[in-house]
Amino acid sequence: MVVKTIIIFAIVGLLLPNFSFTQEKVLQLPETLEEAKEIGEKAFGITKKELPGILKRIWKEEVLPIWQKMDDWFKANIWPKIKAWFKREKEEIEKRKLIIEEEFKKEKKEIKEELPKVGKSLWEKFKELIK
Repeated sequence: MVVKTIIIFAIVGLLLPNFSFTQEKVLQLPETLEEAKEIGEKAFGITKKELPGILKRIWKEEVLPIWQKMDDWFKANIWPKIKAWFKREKEEIEKRKLIIEEEFKKEKKEIKEELPKVGKSLWEKFKELIK
């Protein structure tokens, strides 16, 4: 089986390069500067005329389908994980928000109780500095 495969590849490898020699159209180099200029202008004209259509076809047939597949894959595989993570974070924020509000109320009471004491001591210290 392996020997047959190697023989087939050898035959194909020897025959394929020969098909390129059977083509009739041969590219000839321009002999003068005028011929080179004409070939360049002709190539530029063809490119100018056909390039927008070629780019449009490539965009529609190759680029957009790839991006659409990537978008579909992202929406199917990644986006649900991101949504779940944000949902967990939002729940955690809500839990901590309640705890923070309770702590804030406690701190507020403590400050209200201590404020008169601090205020008097600051006033007394100020009087001492003046004397």
